[in-house]
Amino acid sequence: MKIEYAIIIKSKTRLELLTDRFNTKAQAKFYIESLGGDFNDYVLEHENFHTSINKVQKQLSNVIKNKIVERPYISSFLFAPNHLILVVGQDGLVANTAKYANNVPIIGINPDKQRYDGVLLPFNSENFIAGVDEVISGGAYKFRMASMAEAKLNDGQRLLAFNDLFIGASSHVSARYKINFHNKSESHSSSGIIVSTKSGATGWLSSIFNMANGIQASVNKGKATRKYPVLDDNKLVFAVREPFASVTTQTDICIGTITKTMSLQVESLMPTNGVIFSDGIESDFVSFNSGSIATIGIAQETAKLVEL
Repeated sequence: MKIEYAIIIKSKTRLELLTDRFNTKAQAKFYIESLGGDFNDYVLEHENFHTSINKVQKQLSNVIKNKIVERPYISSFLFAPNHLILVVGQDGLVANTAKYANNVPIIGINPDKQRYDGVLLPFNSENFIAGVDEVISGGAYKFRMASMAEAKLNDGQRLLAFNDLFIGASSHVSARYKINFHNKSESHSSSGIIVSTKSGATGWLSSIFNMANGIQASVNKGKATRKYPVLDDNKLVFAVREPFASVTTQTDICIGTITKTMSLQVESLMPTNGVIFSDGIESDFVSFNSGSIATIGIAQETAKLVEL
């Protein structure tokens, strides 16, 4: 289908959020500086971001009709096959957008290379238009299809994740649940479970591996290595955070690989405050309380990420 409209996805800057909170920029500045913070850093970040997005919109307007959609409205926006998505912001914004994109091509644009790693942001405000031209021309262009994780609950609810799912308690208390994997089952008390896709393996999941590697290196008086699993797009990895062994809880099932034929099942034993949320967005959640059973697997949906 011919691409007829470009949707620019953006978030408010930290300065804009502070101004919303304190009503004026001057009051925001007073608050930050009274605590010893560097307000100029907020201003510089804001200026760099808006310089980039203004460049993007100006160039884009010469090529295709476009509109801006703010992050809070992504989940309710209806993306269509004749759309092209441009995400201007941090990597997490690409992840949040991909869950609702319905396979619409996504061009990730890094507005500030000095601040953002840009793992999912191969383009910048100078070179992105070449990617746009390739997509809207209808010819071949370079992209990768990224798999996503899904949590299906026994009450019919369903949640997608581009990077990772968190299964646990909504506060800093132990999560209680029964875990079933590879024909084995045990009861857990832990800080929750992280389920990661290939795209998310360098994020939250990597911190768990860094912790484990650092502890092992300290015990063995060696040097900690920064390692995380290299995943295929048709695999997920789950890791249990801080599992506690007791008379009623076990710790044998702490990590595993989920495939299209091997899912993970988790039954909540939490009367209240149990949640499953995706991609680090705690507001993007489903309740996971006693009686809820979640089946975690690879989603049928994929994300189409345009590459350089």
